Amino acid sequence: MTKLETRLTVLYDEPFWIGLSERVENGKLTVAKHVFGAEPSMADIYEFVLNHSYEQKYSPPVDAEVRKEHTNPKRRQREARKMTAQKGVGTKSQQALQMQREEKKIERKQISKEQKEAEKQRRFELRQKKKREKHKGK
Repeated sequence: MTKLETRLTVLYDEPFWIGLSERVENGKLTVAKHVFGAEPSMADIYEFVLNHSYEQKYSPPVDAEVRKEHTNPKRRQREARKMTAQKGVGTKSQQALQMQREEKKIERKQISKEQKEAEKQRRFELRQKKKREKHKGK
C-alpha cells in the first residue's frame, strides 16, 4: 500500500514569500518551491493548493526519516544540536532543493556546451564555403 503525505510550508525568504511543498511517498522525500511574491492570503494559498500544486516540478527523491511523534522537547533540542554538528545546517527539504539546483546547473552547462559546439561548427563550414568559392574564382 502506498502512503502519501504532503505538506505546504509558507515562509519569508528575503525578498519574497515562498511555499515549500514537501511530499513523502514510500519513505522518499521530494520537494518543490513556489514563489508567491507578496505575502499570500489564505485564499491565495488555498487557490494555489487546489489549482496549481500539480504543476510543481519536484526534486529527485531522498530518503526521509520517520519522525517519532511524542518526545521530550529538551531531548529533541539535544538531538537537533547533534545533527547540525554532524551534517551542518539544513533540512532534508533544503538538501533536496540543493540537489535539484545542482541538476539544473549541470543541464544548463550541457545545453550551453552543445550550443557553442554548433556555433563553432557553423562558423567552420562558413569558412570552408568561402575558401571553395575563392578557389573557384567566383
